[in-house]
Amino acid sequence: MDITVEIAILGFGREGKAVLKFLRKTPQFKNADISILDKKLNKDYLNNLDKFDIVFRSPGVPYNLPEIQKAVKKGVKFSSATQLFFESAEKIGCLTIGITGTKGKGTTSTLLCKILKAAKKNVYLAGNIGKPAVEILPKLRKDSVVILELSSFQLQDLNFSPDIAVVLNIFPDHLDTHKNFKEYFDSKTQIAKHQNNRSKIFFDAADKFAKNIAKLSKGEKIAVQTKNFELFELEDLKIAGEHNYKNAVMAASVARFLGVKLEIIKKTVKNFRGLRHRLEFVRKINGVKFYNDSASTNPYTAAAAIHAFSDQPKILIAGGKDKNLNYSPLADALKKSNVKLVILFGENKKKIKKKIEKSGVPVKLVKNLKNAVDLAYQKTKSYVLFSPTSASFDMFKDYQDRGEKFKKIIKWLK
Repeated sequence: MDITVEIAILGFGREGKAVLKFLRKTPQFKNADISILDKKLNKDYLNNLDKFDIVFRSPGVPYNLPEIQKAVKKGVKFSSATQLFFESAEKIGCLTIGITGTKGKGTTSTLLCKILKAAKKNVYLAGNIGKPAVEILPKLRKDSVVILELSSFQLQDLNFSPDIAVVLNIFPDHLDTHKNFKEYFDSKTQIAKHQNNRSKIFFDAADKFAKNIAKLSKGEKIAVQTKNFELFELEDLKIAGEHNYKNAVMAASVARFLGVKLEIIKKTVKNFRGLRHRLEFVRKINGVKFYNDSASTNPYTAAAAIHAFSDQPKILIAGGKDKNLNYSPLADALKKSNVKLVILFGENKKKIKKKIEKSGVPVKLVKNLKNAVDLAYQKTKSYVLFSPTSASFDMFKDYQDRGEKFKKIIKWLK
């Protein structure tokens, strides 16, 4: 007699829907009873998790929730779209490359994918960058290369590590969801912990946390640094910023290890224009250049954006939903910059103002993004940098929605 397996999909966004589609097509789960649990469907969606045999958690549902931890202690198996991917990819035998870090994951993953495509590799890009990894499984062969951008939320309860791990910078983030920096850091370590002696791990040699993660791997450890890197220089890139140069060096180092010709690497890197909402040039109007850095949801990344235009006087627009972060790195960057004015809006504008007002840079508070853009346009004839330092959920759907709204406001300026 068949025994019905009770399955729950926890969170029904893009990954949750991809998991449902995968389960429905997998013979192993043909008789499973599948329930959809999502706070948009039922505010009590976390009740009675312990009645299920398997729960597939979406990244947007924190693993440290008391209801989840209670179910774990009662023996409920938790899995995810990423876990399902690795279980299947291992059977296929394709090469997996996982890239994590606090910032730069998307840029590094995309650039590496472009380099490998230019080298005619059978390569796929998935993960946190927007495409659930389980969706590409039907296309994979043994000669496939899969690049996964992996967030802390995808890594936290993952029992696999990629064949090649890439660890960029690590600094505090998502502390509105993670209990503390230790939990955030520990989640990142999963990218290395399950590697074997045939694995490789590339890491930022200048980052102590990345170095500590690499030490946990049983595989070959490859330190990457920008000093004396001979393939290309910062000035060769179409994307601004020392941080983006480091991302490009990392992508090039992995590609070179995989045997891609140096000419292909150099050409691809030099032609790469970056990703939307990451120091994206929007428009020049009446001498004013507008840059959209809406993906900057952290004071460290806003500081990097400021340094990227170190020789240009500029106005910074920032603010949004607080992530329980310390804004001192932004204050430090402002002290050493030629930012002439900071315009703040959003839920945390007063918290940021309090932290940065001793930097010596004037601060103005406004009601919304449009007010911020209008004021910036009035006050400068040079650069306007929108690098929010914060999450977007106080006023926008996500950072992409925020960035598109910013670009739309710029479009209508006269």
